[in-house]
Amino acid sequence: MRSKLYLLSFLFLMLTIYNCNNPVENNDKTDSATVNHSVDKPLVEKQSIHHQTPNTPAEILQKAEVPVLCYHRISESAKGDYSVSPATFEAHMKVLADSGFRSVLPNQLYDYLVFNNPLPEKPVMISFDDSRTEHFTVAAPIMEKYGFRGAFFIMTITYNKKNYMSTEQIKELAEKGHTIGLHSWDHTMATKYKEETDWQQQVVNPKAKLEGIMGKPVDYWAYPNGVYDHQAATELGRYFKLSFILSNKRDSIQPLQTVRRMIVPELTPQGLLKSMKRTFFSE
Repeated sequence: MRSKLYLLSFLFLMLTIYNCNNPVENNDKTDSATVNHSVDKPLVEKQSIHHQTPNTPAEILQKAEVPVLCYHRISESAKGDYSVSPATFEAHMKVLADSGFRSVLPNQLYDYLVFNNPLPEKPVMISFDDSRTEHFTVAAPIMEKYGFRGAFFIMTITYNKKNYMSTEQIKELAEKGHTIGLHSWDHTMATKYKEETDWQQQVVNPKAKLEGIMGKPVDYWAYPNGVYDHQAATELGRYFKLSFILSNKRDSIQPLQTVRRMIVPELTPQGLLKSMKRTFFSE
């Protein structure tokens, strides 16, 4: 009798140890659900791992365009088609937010174009050229107020100069979740880069220096004046995931290096929405 009790006690002990090392199926399901829920939350600059075949250029061209806005000056004193007042810029951000738009960054746009990754229902990318101080002091705080992040394309000859962003401000933008891209060294158009020395001066060296400031890769480019040709687009594909033109025609072989943007002038909020529709959704 005593030996049977010992045997039962031993079997109970072994069963307890087995259960501790092997959680029940329901617990596994609960953990899995928790993990999946966290994946659904949007992450800034999330690193994606892709296993599917990338889209071809023809397939990329068939995808619906994402509106990409391009701002330059944000100032009361500046005038012309490349300028808006701070009040107008805030009105633009407000109407975008009120209309249900959500900002996306270039890495999200790349994953959408190449790997069909989903985007918010009403995506918009907000970008800035030329490294002006007001991009840091005016534009970024207003965007962040409405939950937006943007892409800032830096002309690196302007580092730490009057009316232009400092290297510390550029780094701070990156740390706050904005994307920093390159806009050449001195705004020379990419169609004029003929020699290897041109590419070194306008692309290779500025890209490396900008990466050193932020401590992360610079994967995106905006063409000075929006001007490109097929040769420049092909060469830039060696250095960047995406390159941005203005609202001219895309290159059929290099669609990733000719992503369209619209320059935003002094428009009313409703005028901005109409211009976006006309530029990106008219077909």
